[in-house]
Amino acid sequence: MDNKVSQQINDIVGDNVKKLAQLFPSAVKDGEVDFEALKEELGEFREVDSEKYELTWAGKKNAKKIAQEEVFGRTLKFIPEDSKDIDTTENLYIEGDNLEVLKLLRQNYYGAVKMIYIDPPYNTGNDFVYMDNFVSAKEESDMSEGHFDEEGNRLVVNNRSQNRFHANWLSMMYPRLKIAKDMLTDDGVMFISIDRNEHANLKEICDEIFGVDCFMADMVWKSSDNSNNNALTFSEDHNNILVYAKSSQWKPHFLNDPKKRAHFKNPDNDPKGPWFDGNPVNNPGLRVNLQYDITTPSGKIIKHPANGWRWSWETVQEKLKTGELRFSEDETRLIRRTYLSDMKGLPPSTLCVDLDVTGHTRKAKYELKNLFPEVPVTSLFSTPKPSLLIRYLLTLASEHDSIIMDFFSGSATTADAVMQQNIEDGGKRRWILVQISEMCDDNNEFFQSICDMGTERIRRAGDRIKQEHPDADIDIGFKVFRTADTNIKWNSLMDLGQIDISQLEYTPDLLDFMPDAKDIDIVYELMLRQRDVALSEKMEQLSDIGDRTYLYASSYLVCLETEITENLVSKLAELDPLPIKFIFRDSAFKDDIALKDETFRRLKALIEKNAGTNKPTYTVEFI
Repeated sequence: MDNKVSQQINDIVGDNVKKLAQLFPSAVKDGEVDFEALKEELGEFREVDSEKYELTWAGKKNAKKIAQEEVFGRTLKFIPEDSKDIDTTENLYIEGDNLEVLKLLRQNYYGAVKMIYIDPPYNTGNDFVYMDNFVSAKEESDMSEGHFDEEGNRLVVNNRSQNRFHANWLSMMYPRLKIAKDMLTDDGVMFISIDRNEHANLKEICDEIFGVDCFMADMVWKSSDNSNNNALTFSEDHNNILVYAKSSQWKPHFLNDPKKRAHFKNPDNDPKGPWFDGNPVNNPGLRVNLQYDITTPSGKIIKHPANGWRWSWETVQEKLKTGELRFSEDETRLIRRTYLSDMKGLPPSTLCVDLDVTGHTRKAKYELKNLFPEVPVTSLFSTPKPSLLIRYLLTLASEHDSIIMDFFSGSATTADAVMQQNIEDGGKRRWILVQISEMCDDNNEFFQSICDMGTERIRRAGDRIKQEHPDADIDIGFKVFRTADTNIKWNSLMDLGQIDISQLEYTPDLLDFMPDAKDIDIVYELMLRQRDVALSEKMEQLSDIGDRTYLYASSYLVCLETEITENLVSKLAELDPLPIKFIFRDSAFKDDIALKDETFRRLKALIEKNAGTNKPTYTVEFI
């Protein structure tokens, strides 16, 4: 019996194999994919030496590989001094390379995020591109410029003069989008802001990652309130927002916009209320089976539209009885009546041109400046998005209890927008923001990094909301985490050569944990290796049991005590409710395998006894 906590956080390949086994059982044998059988299941359309339509670039194969690679020796370190309302908040702000963070979070938030909004670098030739510590083949690139930030993340200026200008950007985006898709709920959706530089390429890789059928819209957002009269060709007054859903069946929330319903009237005092005549009765596409003529009460014949009617003959007869359809006074045409009471809303438009609804870039800068009146504009984030835009997207795609993610968070507009929307509709939305620790300009006297600016914006925005709505039940706090090296010596026996054995009696933690590792950091790192456990959950110390025994999310017990006793085991088994998992230190058993096995058996017996007929599923693991 040796249930060790896995050092591996994700098993992406294994998860994909399981999905394949569900879809194509014959293609997975003994846990291995039979690719020939899989081809047969897919119809075997392989053609020898044939070309196929796809977007490719130098480094694509490596980008796909990066998406599958595991993160070893890294974790997320809780930073309580930078956090706010840590005992109650469910929001997360994470500092670090978003690719690494997404990999660390993937298991915990697999299929949990309802909406993702990102505003990535637009690849203008002057913005930074993450290099992800991968090296392309020399024949693919001779790029060598760049620098590392304080966290070891490599950023480069992706100049247009480079022969891999587009390839660099695509290789950066591909693995991030690939992993982000896994974190969406089955009815989740992603919005991606982009401009003309990479719009076409972004759509191609999203078509590949999400599937063409999951492309929902290419929204056009009027980003400027004034045209550029100095433009040499066209004044670029818009950005695009690509919309991709996890499922092709996804639909946005319809809008209840009074301005778009002004044409509904009730001049004849129809008991069903306001109505509108004029919606089409013809079919938008050619339907030969719906090409039939209709006879009026007076015997006149109404010929079918060119494409056919919108409904079958039987349905038309029923709608004539209900009054939804009626004949014109001269009986030459069908009129369709639509009642306001039957409308659940109007479908949103792909054109976002109402500046009062979705804002604009100048308004976004005013919004940021308003929160930081003492900071010059030159020291603030240069390309923020207006909170109105994010709020509009929230109305289209989120529920009141949704998790919202932004892993290119910049000035943290998304967090601000979520809090505002929660105030507006009483929602309990939670957010996860990720931002690389990108340093500000040396001349910036107010902020050291973009993260400093983002977290301060969230504090100020939250405090303002609370001042304006003092009685509102709203979460304006957040927990800050930062990417860091592991706290756990996963292969402790290999490290013995670096440890003064004589000190182990006095500092037993040296065998299991890194120097200066705190219990809270160890617990969080262990939770990263559990599926479906949010990092926002509450952690409590069980002081009645031991000084180093913790209960996380009321379900996961982590015992970091240096010695396991019978009395401690008895107390653990008496917990009510019982945790679903117990995690112990191997070293706490002093290499006494018999004691370890006996403890395991005794704990199992006590749990089963105390649980009665309602026995929970539980496991025991060791570090």
